[in-house]
Amino acid sequence: MTGPTTTELVAAVPGLAPYLRPATLLHPYAATPDPRASRIGGPALWPAGAPWPRCTAEHLADEYRDVSAADRAIWEAIARAERERARSNGGVHVVTPDEAAEQRRIMDGADSIDLIAWHTHRKVAERPAADTALVPLAHVRAEDAPHLPWPEDADRLQVLWCPNDHRELPNTRYYYGPNVELHWQRAADLAPVTPPAPRRSEDGYLPTPCALRPEQILDLPDQDELPEELHEAAEEFAQRYGLEYHRALSCAEGWKLGGWPSWHSTDLVPVDCGCGARMVHLLTVDSGLAPDVSVGRFGELRVFVCPTDLAHPVGLDLQ
Repeated sequence: MTGPTTTELVAAVPGLAPYLRPATLLHPYAATPDPRASRIGGPALWPAGAPWPRCTAEHLADEYRDVSAADRAIWEAIARAERERARSNGGVHVVTPDEAAEQRRIMDGADSIDLIAWHTHRKVAERPAADTALVPLAHVRAEDAPHLPWPEDADRLQVLWCPNDHRELPNTRYYYGPNVELHWQRAADLAPVTPPAPRRSEDGYLPTPCALRPEQILDLPDQDELPEELHEAAEEFAQRYGLEYHRALSCAEGWKLGGWPSWHSTDLVPVDCGCGARMVHLLTVDSGLAPDVSVGRFGELRVFVCPTDLAHPVGLDLQ
């Protein structure tokens, strides 16, 4: 028996109808994309004579600090004491409060410590010596996603990002990833260009060019965005087929335009614009697959837009 469709669910639970949102699943696949088609990566187009966009935000760079000989000796002594206690404690490894305090002092806020090279590692914000050229992430034709909030006369959306990690971007919380820009344009204004290469980039932020098989669907929200009674009714319906609502019938997975974002790694974290408006989901970037990008911990990057003004900075969230 095949699973139920979203349409069948809404027919059984009519209260879900107002929550339906149109979405386009992009289904990227490895192929040289047509310059005139929607695509991931691939050939770049830009208005003739206009400068290629560059990132002016601070980037996160690796910083390594050597561990002094004295602190190395302290760390090794703590490790020996920990192993000795484990032998008489059923293999349970613990450190004392004083030992933990010494380790924190040696780490000094670092993210990790290399016990072979004996240095600590952290990410620090730095202003690049020169602005970094953005990288084409996605090119979308209006006919492939007509439900997006297209400005008047725009028929192309170009999604560019800076292939470096950032913190504290506008409309983000606890974010650690690429800086994203949206450019709503007209195909008639665009011409082939060769963008400058970024001065540096993180692994996983340079997409492999891919063609797309756009599929338009209707999407339902995560359970956290539904009233409790509607979620219970949807879950009851899904269980008749041996399914779970939030895994099988909501928040379609993969590269997606429009629709609803999933909150599978955290509880609902509303993304609000600096103007106070609740932002709406525009794009989900998925890790792996043909584009071979990796965001977060091999997760999803979701891009949100302000419903009152598309010129406001995008909202970004990782799951």
